[in-house]
Amino acid sequence: MDKQLETDNLEMRLQALESRIYGERRNKSGKQAKCAESLVRIQAGLTNTANKRERVKILHKKIEDLLKYLDPQFTDHITVPDTMKLEFILAEEDFLLSQAALLEQVSTMQPLLDSTYIRDVPEHATKLQRLSQIHIKEQDQTEVQSQEVKKLFEEYNKMMFLLSKQFTHWDETLRSLEEAKGIRPVE
Repeated sequence: MDKQLETDNLEMRLQALESRIYGERRNKSGKQAKCAESLVRIQAGLTNTANKRERVKILHKKIEDLLKYLDPQFTDHITVPDTMKLEFILAEEDFLLSQAALLEQVSTMQPLLDSTYIRDVPEHATKLQRLSQIHIKEQDQTEVQSQEVKKLFEEYNKMMFLLSKQFTHWDETLRSLEEAKGIRPVE
């Protein structure tokens, strides 16, 4: 169903394009001109012409040579002598050796990359995600508990302060009463 819609859509777009290019022109049989048919006729005509003429055949054979000459690296190949290329390579020798050492190190570690631990990473990733969610939830709970404990400590400190103040007041009152009666305080 979906492919049919795509095909219909493509045909409508092609007809719109043909009507823009050709307008209301008709071909010899009276049908509206089609781009695809015109392109096929042109391709066939060019192929016939190319096969009949010897010069065109030779040109087709030389296209590969022409493409080689048009390649930007071809000019480097012609203009840069081998000694200069050797100097370029020797100038980058340290870099090339370090890269080779790194590649050797990677190739020796290849069995580690193929291990079951690495292959099981996607499975562990889902477990890790679940654990991360649990950890976040527990962090939130810990924060709530910390706030409650902090409030309890503040209330405890207030209570101790008030008790200490009350005991100090009672002590002063008791001392003043003992002094008034002439009783000597025990130390």
